[in-house]
Amino acid sequence: MIALSLAEIAAVVGGQTHDIPDPSVQVKGPVVRDSREVVPGSLFAAFVGERVDGHDYARQVVEAGAVAVLAARPVGVPAIVVDDVQTALGALARHVVGRLGTTLVALTGSAGKTSTKDLIAQVLGRKAPTVFTPGSLNNEIGLPLTALSATEETRFLVLEMGARGIGHIRYLAGLTPPRIGLVLNVGSAHIGEFGGREQIAQAKGELVEALPPASEGGAAILNADDPLVKAMASRTQAKVVLFGESAEADVRAENVRLTDSGQPSFRLHTPSGASDVTMRLYGEHHVSNALAAAAVAHELGMSAEEIALALSEAGSLSRWRMEVTERPDGVTIVNDAYNANPESMRAALRALAAMGKGRRTWAVLGKMAELGDEALAEHDAVGRLAVRLNVSKLVAVGGIEASWLQLGAYNEGSWGEESVHVSDAQAAVDLLRSELRPGDVVLVKASRSVGLESVAQALVEAGEGEVAAR
Repeated sequence: MIALSLAEIAAVVGGQTHDIPDPSVQVKGPVVRDSREVVPGSLFAAFVGERVDGHDYARQVVEAGAVAVLAARPVGVPAIVVDDVQTALGALARHVVGRLGTTLVALTGSAGKTSTKDLIAQVLGRKAPTVFTPGSLNNEIGLPLTALSATEETRFLVLEMGARGIGHIRYLAGLTPPRIGLVLNVGSAHIGEFGGREQIAQAKGELVEALPPASEGGAAILNADDPLVKAMASRTQAKVVLFGESAEADVRAENVRLTDSGQPSFRLHTPSGASDVTMRLYGEHHVSNALAAAAVAHELGMSAEEIALALSEAGSLSRWRMEVTERPDGVTIVNDAYNANPESMRAALRALAAMGKGRRTWAVLGKMAELGDEALAEHDAVGRLAVRLNVSKLVAVGGIEASWLQLGAYNEGSWGEESVHVSDAQAAVDLLRSELRPGDVVLVKASRSVGLESVAQALVEAGEGEVAAR
């Protein structure tokens, strides 16, 4: 964070200083909420969670070098006491972003946010110092913490924005006002909470409503291939830039294909030129993500050649998102277990099919959460798609949602041993350990709450030990 005195911070957040001998002492380190991340010069934000109260660590973090604690009550060590720590953190982020004057890029969407954010960060990082959301810390706490990690040298600040309801993105955009706003898609993720895709579109579109007008540099980057996103053009005064495979897109892809290993290759077209891209990432769904990143980068002055080179060299920065591991015995593990929704599940299955040409493929799938009344139909559809894509083996893991996955496969024609329903992650591991053979490709995917990353990790570790070739 930029250096601010405790007195300045107290004034910005409307707090009172307690047990601070010298309010002119500056916070020169990061603002953190995890006591393990404290370094000398930090400000520690004490949140009360379901299991842990950050206030209980106040003395420990000060002894570790924290200058003070941002707290909801006096804690017996230097502290700035506020009515609400989350609100105070947001106010501090808004102040710091305003002081920096960095170009702020915000993005949202139902699927692909984190992968696209990682691409944008890697492309823009070639042009100038860039700070971006780590992992998926895209909520009311993670977003201001990321913004506060920017410094005077930061040229671009790339922030992922998530939403669980109407008004959430409006709130986040108020904390960190973007100049460029990107909306990727409107899908079925969280449809159980929102009530329908139109309501999801209403929430996601709050981002473009928050942008400054075109005369002040505002730009809305919208997916031309998604009608609900494209329609958001009417909700903003910012410049509208369309991306996609549609002929009307300003930034588009032509000649899209997958390499033999399942990596997308295409001709990137921008308003200022064209260049070829072959990505290191896996799956055709990354084409849309790459075009979104390209549209942002082009708007910020990068050439088609610069963008294409950066996209071709970009990797995955976040864990458990199409994370590919080649085992010594020839088994390929694709760990995409961070999260799942119908759109991302379909994309992952298509990627598996592309990667597994001529090889035996396994889809180890679990529950897609927060689908509400659509849950049965969506799980059934995914099971059916696995059969249509000729996935060799479907392993449905967990409770009733997993049974719906298998039922879909069964109804599509998977009557033999092509699909199986197992109770939990360990059962899946036991099955795979006994049946995997060299050359197999295994996709592991479910919503985060299922914890199927443990399956992928166990299979990777097994490859380093004793996995018999069969």
